[in-house]
Amino acid sequence: MTETSNATIELGISTFLEATPNPVNGKPVSHAERIRQGVEEIVVAEQAGLDVYAIGEHHRPDYSASAPAVILAAGAARTKRIRLSSAVTVLSSDDPVRVYQQFATLDAISNGRAEIMAGRGSFIESFPLFGYSLDDYDELYEEKLELLLKIRESEKVTWSGNHRPSIDNRGVYPRAEQEPLPVWIASGGTPESVVRAGMLGLPLALAIIGGMPEQFAPLVRLYKEAAARAGHDPAKLPISTHSHGFIADTMDVAADTFYPPTQAIMNHIGRERGWGHYTRAAYDSARSLRGALYVGDPEYVAEKILLLHKNLGVNRFFLHVDVSAVPHKELLYAIELLGTKVAPIVRRELARRS
Repeated sequence: MTETSNATIELGISTFLEATPNPVNGKPVSHAERIRQGVEEIVVAEQAGLDVYAIGEHHRPDYSASAPAVILAAGAARTKRIRLSSAVTVLSSDDPVRVYQQFATLDAISNGRAEIMAGRGSFIESFPLFGYSLDDYDELYEEKLELLLKIRESEKVTWSGNHRPSIDNRGVYPRAEQEPLPVWIASGGTPESVVRAGMLGLPLALAIIGGMPEQFAPLVRLYKEAAARAGHDPAKLPISTHSHGFIADTMDVAADTFYPPTQAIMNHIGRERGWGHYTRAAYDSARSLRGALYVGDPEYVAEKILLLHKNLGVNRFFLHVDVSAVPHKELLYAIELLGTKVAPIVRRELARRS
């Protein structure tokens, strides 16, 4: 995506391939099964008419996707059109040479549908796993992003930094089919990260998982201002958002199905981070029209996406329906509803407004 338009929006699915036990019956899903389910979701998402499917990298027992490019490649072999992205690649603890090679390979398998969403990640397990210190958190990301962009810019690379051996006029292969291979900057909402994306002229992906999405409007303005100052055309820089949600035929079914596993995972992570107990009242507030949970029937979820588009002018929206405790049949149906019911409503209304 190089040209953007306020009259259109791409819709897709993001996932971490969560593998947590069902909070009602305690039945777990294995990592292997959850990975196979992810490949199936890519196929269903394309069949439903969605534009993109994205997998985030994690290194925890409650998530299955430590190697997104491999899973996306399996999905690429079974699809023709849907774009395939990481969400995110934890660049700080990875080798940019290998990241580029993996996604260039995915790009070949998919006939030019691969994307990288480069970020720091929301957890820290990958740092000690791969021998990095959290004391170097900022410098690791800055250095490795610089190297990744150099690699996608030129076949032969010369580079030096503090956290990886230098490269002296070495080639990196294979080269991506897309020129250049799309790289998005993922941000949890810090001013520094959106300014970095704007200055580099890279697309911006915002994770909006709490509060009100409209509160991110100042960050969008900051991003566009930074891009303009650096000589980039903000109109050509896409913005995407990612938010949790679930869709069913009725509001009540969607809300009641998604609440128990949402409460379970919020309380699990909350114990790690010192959050308070997650209640039904907090959940219901978050799924209100101005909240960050996109839970409801197709018409309601479409209304929320249209409000998001009005407030932030986004070009892409990811629905994060990744809750393994929801029966996979129902999760697949939610993906289907996003493509076959929600997307047509959103697209018709945006076309009418234009």
